[in-house]
Amino acid sequence: MKQKKDTTLTAPAYEPDVSVPLAKNAVTVLERRYLVKDDNGQVIETPDAMFHRVAANLAEAEGRYGGDVAAWEDRFYRLMRSLVFLPNSPTLMNAGRPLQQLSACFVLPVADDLGEIFSTIRHQAIIHQTGGGTGFSFSRLRPKNDIVMTTKGKASGPISFMQVFDAATGAIKQGGTRRGANMAILSVEHPDIEEFIDMKNDLSVMTNFNVSVALTEPFMAAVEADSDHALVNPHTGKVARTVKARYLFDKIVRSAWQTGEPGIVFIDRINNSRSNPTPALGMVESTNPCGELLAA
Repeated sequence: MKQKKDTTLTAPAYEPDVSVPLAKNAVTVLERRYLVKDDNGQVIETPDAMFHRVAANLAEAEGRYGGDVAAWEDRFYRLMRSLVFLPNSPTLMNAGRPLQQLSACFVLPVADDLGEIFSTIRHQAIIHQTGGGTGFSFSRLRPKNDIVMTTKGKASGPISFMQVFDAATGAIKQGGTRRGANMAILSVEHPDIEEFIDMKNDLSVMTNFNVSVALTEPFMAAVEADSDHALVNPHTGKVARTVKARYLFDKIVRSAWQTGEPGIVFIDRINNSRSNPTPALGMVESTNPCGELLAA
């Protein structure tokens, strides 16, 4: 009779050195941002206690799958205490505490609807309050001065709404610990793309955002061929005007050289069959605040 395989998870034998001392600056950062404080703002947790808190909280998951919770808690504690591995900031801040928000980065939808835009701003504020960062694509918003049929007024355009998102971030200090972080992406096909590229040449605006242009394969081909590139109104689907692709690309490069902004995201490559792990869920439109790495 075939013996049943033992599927119990056990902690590896590796024992990192837990005597590694924390630098004075590291302790200062922990006290300011990560350690538990009382109602008066006084630190009531040591760095070692923080490592134990995080390890105990995360190890609880092992119990659901037959793992040795105590052994994995000790294993994880030793990895952190020895500085071999550290989780992200929200995990260090929130694990084992009431918020229990352990994710660092989120991408939120921005629809071409005033109510939904402000609903997204609300979710952004909650995420920032718990220590997370947010990314957005503003490419669905109708361009500046486009007619809004419900009011017969003119649309203010995506950049004006980006500034509202930026102001909301400035009003929320992340979990009382750090500034909010955002990514704003606009398609290279959007009629307001030139204003977007130039936006952060003024270093006093959008101070809580990184900005990146979503580049497409047809656009890059047009740059190589020095041909025209169509700017399309996302609300109507009609071509608003055409510009030289190489002119836009040069504009991006010059601005990035001057100020470091905008970055670029090769959005078609992110969505190809090799890169998008969940194509059935739809197109990837934006990334988190570190998303420019996906352009490599």
